[in-house]
Amino acid sequence: MKRMILPEGKKKVLTLSYDDEVTQDIRFVGILNKYGIKCTFNLNSGTFGIKEKCVHYKNGVEVDHIKISREQAKTLYKGHEIAAHTVHHYDLAKITDDEVRSEVKNDIIALSEIAGYKVKGMAYPYGTFNDHIDELLKECGVLYSRTVEDTHSFDIPDNFLQWHPTINFGEEGFDELTDRFLEESNEQKLFYIWGHSYEFDAYNSWDRFEEFCKKISGRDDVLYATNIEVYNMCNM
Repeated sequence: MKRMILPEGKKKVLTLSYDDEVTQDIRFVGILNKYGIKCTFNLNSGTFGIKEKCVHYKNGVEVDHIKISREQAKTLYKGHEIAAHTVHHYDLAKITDDEVRSEVKNDIIALSEIAGYKVKGMAYPYGTFNDHIDELLKECGVLYSRTVEDTHSFDIPDNFLQWHPTINFGEEGFDELTDRFLEESNEQKLFYIWGHSYEFDAYNSWDRFEEFCKKISGRDDVLYATNIEVYNMCNM
């Protein structure tokens, strides 16, 4: 099993991954910055500025699903990581290999220009992945890609192109996992939270998320990192 090369005194790492560049990210980033917590934001470069309603699939609540502009993205995500999510958010298992390459490569090119650095990470649209898609991502220079298959564990992945997160913030058992993560331990722990910031509107959970940030922030034994920083610490 891989291990992270961590600064002295750190045993645990918290990393977040949020998708789709919706306007709720503005409030979300404000909370993260207040508590010194880092996040990776997975963006679709072909959908900036699109305005629509979204029915959240788990509870049926309709929320705004308005995409931020390209210009907003240049400043909003500073201090965090910008990663790919394909140009148009297509299901990669339902398009051709050449279309996969185009969706990923062109997203990386566009987002790298916005970010000011080479984008190297990704999250799978709809969570769809397989070994063949992994090979196509390697061709495009992708180093890691996040799935939506929660592990409810703090394990470090063996295959970063099928990087399974710990849990979505809104899932049952989140508070218990947080307490387990914060318990004293001699073993390394990686707590990986994922989601979409419009879910805080869907579940009216903004205050709960801020309480979580307050609880988990500012700890001497925890490193607050982006996804690419975690990848690098495991592949030095």
